[in-house]
Amino acid sequence: MSIVITGASGQLGRLTAEAVLERTDASDVVLVTRRPEALADFAQRGATVRPGDFDDPASLPAAFAGGERLLLISTADIGTRVAQHQAAIDAAAAAGVRSIAYTSIVNPSDSNPGTAAGEHRATEELIRASGAEWTFLRNGIYAEMLIPAAAGALASGSLVTNEGEGRTSYISRDDVAVAAAVILTSDGHEGRAYDLTGPEALAPRDIATLVAEIGGRPVEPALVDDDGWVAAMVQHAGMPEPMARTYATFGVAARQGYAAAVSTTFGELTGREPRTVREVLEAHRAGLV
Repeated sequence: MSIVITGASGQLGRLTAEAVLERTDASDVVLVTRRPEALADFAQRGATVRPGDFDDPASLPAAFAGGERLLLISTADIGTRVAQHQAAIDAAAAAGVRSIAYTSIVNPSDSNPGTAAGEHRATEELIRASGAEWTFLRNGIYAEMLIPAAAGALASGSLVTNEGEGRTSYISRDDVAVAAAVILTSDGHEGRAYDLTGPEALAPRDIATLVAEIGGRPVEPALVDDDGWVAAMVQHAGMPEPMARTYATFGVAARQGYAAAVSTTFGELTGREPRTVREVLEAHRAGLV
């Protein structure tokens, strides 16, 4: 069995590669990346490292050659990634890849206002149409994405958010990597869409309380509207306005309840409970204060 992981030098890719190597022989693992030099440590352990760039479709058939199971890690390029994913799916089909697992998002429905939801839904449809067997990892928002906001909140005393009273069931990247590794190295996951979330859905007030307790400083939630959040990200975080408006849709989705579902699937797949947001933030305490 040959397992191919795309985006393998990224945060989730490296974690997943590590988890897969704990479960199968390195000679069965192919790691695809735009930066092969970044995976020299995995190559030294016996994994095959190949160059592959979704923006260069001609690079992909050789990258996927001989692969049986593919983990397609969604790219970070919101707005262009459906075309990137299409190139990867086409190349996987041409290479004879039997099954594709894809890192999607919780509730990628037509009504979800989050910009990312539509792109994930479109990619799922492309994979279904490819003829390959499929598995969708519908991941909650990564808990690690709270770390920069938490550090800023401790410095300013305010956690600025446009999520209102909406709740989000954050999951750690480490846990997503473990779930992905289980799916890649075991059978019976074809045709399944797995919701992967943390054990609880937290509102901004809950996050502010956790951050204050862990950082030892007072933090209050600052509930702003979408325009206010965009302005704060542009003025204080240096985020380009188009990007800020895209990310503001995550807050809209949270306000409308699209991020609040809590699933027990992670525990059923792995035999243990997912990490809590508190555990993730405490593990990164040094970077918060």
